Amino acid sequence: MSKKYNLFISHSWAYGDAYEKLVKMLDEAAYFSYKNHSVPKDDPIHNANSAAQLREAIRNQMNGCHAIIVLAGVYSTYSKWINEEIVLANEGFASGKKPIIAIQPWGAEKTSTFVKENADIVVGWNTKSIVDAIREVGLTPA
Repeated sequence: MSKKYNLFISHSWAYGDAYEKLVKMLDEAAYFSYKNHSVPKDDPIHNANSAAQLREAIRNQMNGCHAIIVLAGVYSTYSKWINEEIVLANEGFASGKKPIIAIQPWGAEKTSTFVKENADIVVGWNTKSIVDAIREVGLTPA
């Protein structure tokens, strides 16, 4: 039985198709188990009354995670909340800093420099590379 990783997948809903493809890849990965702690599009977290309330809600989602996965498309550079999630992951939690895994979108020629500079590891759009990175830099599940 493989260990179950708690993952927070940072993404932009404007580019939800890449997120959905990534989740499908992880769901179908052999000998890999995970729980998705991302913020779903229809989650009430989006109804937060202020940016501070939303930030705290995202922080709570990340708290028990073993790794933060960020899709490193160039759009990430211009997303306030993706950048905020990277800052949160780097600020540390009781268990320490959350490892950040950047995934370069398939076929993308340009990627976010900010995401790559803050990542513990950068991988391509490949299930094996992504799962290997989670196992390599992710905090070890109990």
